[in-house]
Amino acid sequence: MLALLGGGGSQPVYNRSSSETSLRILSCETAMSTAVRSTIVDQLRKIVGNDGVLSAQSDLLVYECDGFVIEKNSPDVVVFPRTTEHVAKIVRLCNDEGVTFLPRGAGTSLAGGCLPVGGGVMIVLTRMKEIIEVNLRDRYAVVEPGVVNVWLTNRLKGTGYHYAPDPSSQGACTIGGNVATNSGGPHTLKYGVTVNHVLGVEAVLADGRVVQIGGPTEESAGLDLIGAIVGSEGTLAIVTKVWVRLTRNPQGYRTMLGIFESCEDATNAISEIIGAGIVPAALEMMDQGILVAVEAAFKFGFPLDAEAILLIEADGLEAGLDLQQQQIIDLCKKCGAREVRLAADDKERMKLWKCRKQAFGAIGRLSPSYCTQDGVVPRTKLPHILKRIIEIGKKYDIRIVNVFHAGDGNIHPILLFDERNAKQTEDVLKASGEILEECLACGGSVTGEHGIGVEKIEFMNKMFTGDDLAAMANLRGAFNPKNNLSPRKMLPTAGACGLEKKHPGRRAAM
Repeated sequence: MLALLGGGGSQPVYNRSSSETSLRILSCETAMSTAVRSTIVDQLRKIVGNDGVLSAQSDLLVYECDGFVIEKNSPDVVVFPRTTEHVAKIVRLCNDEGVTFLPRGAGTSLAGGCLPVGGGVMIVLTRMKEIIEVNLRDRYAVVEPGVVNVWLTNRLKGTGYHYAPDPSSQGACTIGGNVATNSGGPHTLKYGVTVNHVLGVEAVLADGRVVQIGGPTEESAGLDLIGAIVGSEGTLAIVTKVWVRLTRNPQGYRTMLGIFESCEDATNAISEIIGAGIVPAALEMMDQGILVAVEAAFKFGFPLDAEAILLIEADGLEAGLDLQQQQIIDLCKKCGAREVRLAADDKERMKLWKCRKQAFGAIGRLSPSYCTQDGVVPRTKLPHILKRIIEIGKKYDIRIVNVFHAGDGNIHPILLFDERNAKQTEDVLKASGEILEECLACGGSVTGEHGIGVEKIEFMNKMFTGDDLAAMANLRGAFNPKNNLSPRKMLPTAGACGLEKKHPGRRAAM
């Protein structure tokens, strides 16, 4: 595999200096000329058909950003392949014409990971949506990257197995996108993130060659290249097929709703539960701000006078679940819970999870725009980081609500604003930067599952040494020596012109 990747070529270079958080209007690459664009559009249509290419500006605007809406830039061309061979031909064409290209799934990512910096050709994989194989005997499935996460969940109903990664956006996000960002979800605490459930991938390299890494077996010889590709945000290769591990369903569930008078009591309960050696399948927290919106949307009966609630789920063998449930209830009450409710049946359990997973969709009741952050702190630092989030919100006069994966310290503060107001947008970026800085000060990270994308490049110098970044750049150089695949993502670059200029003819962030 290493021989196939080759070496040499220009390597991405790390930049030891950090940039100031500001409203950034992208790009740096040279705009695609009209002649080259016309040639590429004609050639792409020969590869995928006329209905598989978009080039009108009004169509391209749909693809100018992902879920991180603050930074926007349109691609020059959008193409929809249906097969691995289509992807390979598209990549080879881009190489021949000397233009940049990048993959995109459903666009639910939240850090600008599929933002077309500098334009170029965007390869949208949503038409590659087949569940190719489900093998229960060997406990794996093979899917194309455009398969929506919940489609596989639905396909497996009644089989006794499930695919464990369940991002809150699983009704819209694709498994290819989950692979790109190493997505987590509420059940990450017990079952792990996407990389723990990927056995192998088929991928198109930056020069158009097709490779398979791993496959249906549990172990693969050699270096852990799957671990490198999962979470690389489309900067190493374009994944066109995924072998995923299937997990046997637990015998039973116990789903609880802990109601607390303060966020501090709720976060202390989290530490107590984990400290007692109990690892729930999921341990989620919502504060009063988000509860108001969720209750208005779903009418579950959440107590709107509570400062915080914990959604706790234990699963496993029926024999031990009642005892574990009682231990969790006792620990919550020890930490000041005024009540712990139990889901009466599977229908109520599923409604609870619907409320949690669609909480972000309810935010439209609170604000015309929002920006959600993705930091990680040690669990014992949760009371501290929530206090700091409140202080930072007051400093910038920004309302911040919280819903997050509390069990593993993965916070998701949601900053509410109006993107039509330039001052508010500027302040949201500053406040976000301060929250992430505080996560680092707590010994944490600036991302747990959303990735670095373009939003958090400046923090890479703060999280890693120059030698660490150089090693990452060398790896990317082995896969992507010309840096024409998803340029200006994840790693800081020396001499970058990447965030100063507006792409000619493109709409800026505001």
